[in-house]
Amino acid sequence: MPDALDVRPYDALLLLSFGGPEGPDDVVPFLENVTRGRGIPRERLEEVGQHYYLFGGVSPINDQNRELLAVLREDFAAHGLDLPVYWGNRNWAPYLTDTLREMVRDGRRRILVLATSAYASYSGCRQYRENLADALATLEEEGLELPRVDKLRHYFNHPGFVRPVIDGVLASLAELPEEVREGAHLVFTTHSIPVSQAETSGPEGGAYVAQHLDVARVIADAVREETGVDRPWELVYQSRSGAPHIPWLEPDICDHLQALSESGAPAAVMIPIGFVSDHMEVLYDLDTEAKAKAEELGLPVVRSATVGADPRFAAAVRELVVERAAAERGESPRRCALGALGPSHDVCPVRCCPGRTPRPAAAGADSPYA
Repeated sequence: MPDALDVRPYDALLLLSFGGPEGPDDVVPFLENVTRGRGIPRERLEEVGQHYYLFGGVSPINDQNRELLAVLREDFAAHGLDLPVYWGNRNWAPYLTDTLREMVRDGRRRILVLATSAYASYSGCRQYRENLADALATLEEEGLELPRVDKLRHYFNHPGFVRPVIDGVLASLAELPEEVREGAHLVFTTHSIPVSQAETSGPEGGAYVAQHLDVARVIADAVREETGVDRPWELVYQSRSGAPHIPWLEPDICDHLQALSESGAPAAVMIPIGFVSDHMEVLYDLDTEAKAKAEELGLPVVRSATVGADPRFAAAVRELVVERAAAERGESPRRCALGALGPSHDVCPVRCCPGRTPRPAAAGADSPYA
């Protein structure tokens, strides 16, 4: 057995994710959870739900989280990391509040959180922190002893996240017909967000786009080095929602494929760097809608793999846990990061990734539960 890794002061890891329906009857209630407070009519939710019904009313994200849990537990055990791993969701069972209640009753008092979002933004970071604060407030009302909750830093540029993506791009290039492979463009995709959120993301603003561009450049450079071909690349967006008059990040993936076809590009690889796993935005917006657009255009495309439960990602999580624990003990751990931006902050500063309405957020410098 390997020597136990030191993870003091932490006694548990919480995998915090978005959640998704697991059958047709779950779809509209799930979407009601996602959109609560926005006043979206049920008819519109049923329309959006058609994306899920194409896949039997099941989002793949819950099964993918179960797989990630298993890989994390296996990696931790193999490397002497004695840390139980729990799972809670924002919008579907197992719900975050229920999981935190279970953790408290199990005696967990210092909890690290791994969110299934690698980048800085309101919906990708601050909103999860608000969800944590809401859950802690509920436990406080129930008279339970509250744990201290911290969140792992953004991992978009950790080698254990980036290298699986690079290998996915190389595998996708190999799938393209040989006659178009060398000229294929790289199309990095991520979830579009309102421009206003992008401009205020991170401690100083602009972090969401800057982080994606930085890691896209790292991946494109690695693909060039390993193939000997310098391919054009661009960051584009997908999965826009919300009112049409509100500006969101562009260009949209389908518009970009149209532009590539018109410019004479022979092929493209779609690389969903904004997503940890193949959930609905990947299966529908890329594998269904974008591929249909490419077929209409006669443009050969392949979609590369997300990180998912790759063992290298599990190893990265282990390294991030050990790193954060050492920092909490006042040590100066080695922090792995690729690209120009370097490792992200451990603790989100005050006013980092603000929402439209100020709300309490846990696991940050402004947490009411520090």
